Amino acid sequence: MRPLQILHVVGAMNRGGAETWLMHVLRAIDRDRFHMDFLVHTDTPAAYDEEIVSLGSQVLSCLSPSRPWIYARNFARAVRHGLPYDVIHSHVHHYSGFILRLAHRSHIPIRLAHSHNDTSEVDRCSGWARRQYLHISQEWIRRYATTGVACSAEAGSALFSPSRGTSLAWRTLPLGIDLASFEAGSDRGQLRSSLGIPTEAFVIGHVGRFMAQKNHHFLVDILLETVKRHPLTFVILVGDGPLRSSVERKIETLGLTKVVRFLGLRSDVPELMLSAMDALVLPSLHEGFPVVLLEAQAAGLPCVVSDVVTAEVDVVNQLVSRVALQNSPAVWADAILATRGRKTRHTQRAALDTLWQSPYSIQHSVTELQRLYTVLAERHVPSASRTYS
Repeated sequence: MRPLQILHVVGAMNRGGAETWLMHVLRAIDRDRFHMDFLVHTDTPAAYDEEIVSLGSQVLSCLSPSRPWIYARNFARAVRHGLPYDVIHSHVHHYSGFILRLAHRSHIPIRLAHSHNDTSEVDRCSGWARRQYLHISQEWIRRYATTGVACSAEAGSALFSPSRGTSLAWRTLPLGIDLASFEAGSDRGQLRSSLGIPTEAFVIGHVGRFMAQKNHHFLVDILLETVKRHPLTFVILVGDGPLRSSVERKIETLGLTKVVRFLGLRSDVPELMLSAMDALVLPSLHEGFPVVLLEAQAAGLPCVVSDVVTAEVDVVNQLVSRVALQNSPAVWADAILATRGRKTRHTQRAALDTLWQSPYSIQHSVTELQRLYTVLAERHVPSASRTYS
């Protein structure tokens, strides 16, 4: 039997929300029926590449996305050297328009645009040149996409709604997480000791790429106010990205170096949330569906998040507090310190049980994705080729 051949398009398979979700999908999907490969925009090895190959999939490099003519040639070559794909599933937001146009030229019958972010406010503030790019991209999505998929209603509206010029039929697909990873943590004292953090400290956590969207500089301002009120406060920053060095400089300038731990890219985020953090803070400027908030709730962590984050992610309502981005760092600090003492093993067990009963387990997510692929294949792939169903 030939499985349905699916090509996912991402920037690189490093540890990020969409990429980690895709890895959960790859591990859990029925690989006898669905084969997944990955087209990436880099030739630098990424965090998940080795595991992808070990699971029987390919990582195809397609360079020069900022140079369309060269990229088009590279895309055609990569697709020719890969499998004969039935599905292309693009996760690169507006650039998906160009990807799906190229996929149409390469006769790939099923073409999905997947929105992982609510960029509506950023798009509204775009200059003339970017507005032209957005117009062309959304017209191509409308013309060449078989269907649209979004992680939340806001993310879908940002890319597919008629007001954006796209007017494409789309559906939301919950991004599930591996809840089994949150069943048991490690020794709290030992883990904190390995990080140079006192056992009795109050520890704020943040997980996210160092980029403007995540608002790290404002997070540092919040930390400064929190330390003023509660000196035994530490912060764990998980992730990497282009703004990390500027955040490090700001922390040094403010004299906060001793209480901040830069952990880089980590594979043990569930363990860190369960046994090292006391609260998660997410002052993002915009989000589509932050998977990290699901993970934090699975760990029983109180979460203090910006008011622009979609409410769809509030599965355990009592754990999530929202603060307006316009509020001062002092107001944020007060909200964070108000969560002290809320995290208990009982709370975490109850929160995890709630998530198991929600649509946000990876098992539910994979079931829905397999169902979507199957329905699309029945519509768009000739019956003689459908030996995977």
